[in-house]
Amino acid sequence: MGFKMTDVLYYTIHMNEFKSIAQWYTWHDPVHERDETKEDPSLQICFKFLVQTSRSFSAVIQELHPELLVPVALFYLILRGLDTIEDDMTIPLDKKEALLRNFHNILEQDGWNFDGNGPNEKDRELLVQFPNVITEFKKIKPAYRAIIKDITQNMGNGMADYANNAEHNVNGVNTIEDYNMYCHYVAGLVGEGLTKLFVESKLANPVLLERQHLQESMGLFLQKTNIIRDVREDFEDKRRFWPKEIWSKYVDKFEDLFKPENIDIAMNCSSDMVLNAITHADECMFYLAGLKEQSVFNFAAIPQAMAIATLELVFRNPKVFRRNVKITKGQACQIMIESTQNHQILCEVFRKFAKKIHRKNTPKDPNFLKISIACGKIEQFIESLYPTQDPKALAELRATQTGTEKPPIDKVKAQQAKQDTIYIFVAVFGSLLFLTGIMIWIAYIFGARFDVAIAELMKGKLGRGSPVEAKEAIRRYDHGEL
Repeated sequence: MGFKMTDVLYYTIHMNEFKSIAQWYTWHDPVHERDETKEDPSLQICFKFLVQTSRSFSAVIQELHPELLVPVALFYLILRGLDTIEDDMTIPLDKKEALLRNFHNILEQDGWNFDGNGPNEKDRELLVQFPNVITEFKKIKPAYRAIIKDITQNMGNGMADYANNAEHNVNGVNTIEDYNMYCHYVAGLVGEGLTKLFVESKLANPVLLERQHLQESMGLFLQKTNIIRDVREDFEDKRRFWPKEIWSKYVDKFEDLFKPENIDIAMNCSSDMVLNAITHADECMFYLAGLKEQSVFNFAAIPQAMAIATLELVFRNPKVFRRNVKITKGQACQIMIESTQNHQILCEVFRKFAKKIHRKNTPKDPNFLKISIACGKIEQFIESLYPTQDPKALAELRATQTGTEKPPIDKVKAQQAKQDTIYIFVAVFGSLLFLTGIMIWIAYIFGARFDVAIAELMKGKLGRGSPVEAKEAIRRYDHGEL
């Protein structure tokens, strides 16, 4: 965990976020831990690439149940390899199409690798050393291999179709239907594959296989959130994923969204995109209720909680059109703490950010009413699962008011408040000590004579002396080198 000087200044002001970071890295206890000592060299290389290609996903993957650890890690690397070929514009179209459509068969070819990526493609080394992935892929259960191959084939064909679509390559996505289909190929299929792996391992409710719309929403919610957040970065890379059916309601040309004079119109357009994404939120919560095992739940819940938090961040945020915006490390740690407890607390995370979106909503936005309804739908869904007017909770409240009983939650809150005070004290004291050290070091570099100060203090001189004493001190400590 590395911190920049700007991070230190930021967390000095935002102490609650600093506390969340300290709590996560101090108290987080993985449900399962990967045992590297039992891994073959090829598998260790696979996990090395997993960390290199995605720091965020690699952490939750490595805490998965042992039954799913290797299959899910390989599934991720295989799709990352497929994506690396699809993203590389230096590969000729005919060669790219053949690779994408045949990639599922490549998984069975011992020793296959690919060094035809451009030198600037960040994950090219994964394909160069792909034989390690193939070796480990052949070791997992046949049922897992069949699931991964099937999803790889479907995704490869979908990517090849888009690569051959000249209209898409020049003008980007046109209709909302095209937008949903694109998100299906790059993310919805991932949700389908993971669901099949979860159910095959008996760590999820088999009913999820019958609810394909829930699997689809899990992938689309993440992908659509990323597309909204990354709009400036994609625009600079000459890629356009916002559907014309939406942005053409606000501007004539897509690039007009990035002009400063159009910022109000651009934010209305972005809120339309947020509206399109947030409609998947309730189905994501429904899906997560079907995951039985805690590590599987954590693996699926963390990205979804991050997505709703990111949607709140980008909603009516003009910075989206100037640069890539992200939630802070402190906010991310707090979200991970809350979303890895149980389904009810995760739903409260969704409720919290839905309320924040609702508060930021403005009647000036043409989507005001629809966004208010969408946020209300999220709260209504959560209320149907976990009513706030719980009879047991009301009984405890009445007992507290009459003084007959003190609910255990009061003791918990008191203990939490005590811990918070300690964290804040340690953080403030540590920050002051750190800043004092830096100031002393800078003073020393610029020639401060701390030896003189210490010597005078040892003599009991705490105040400022007379001019005569000052001259005497200079004569006594000045060695005359200059």
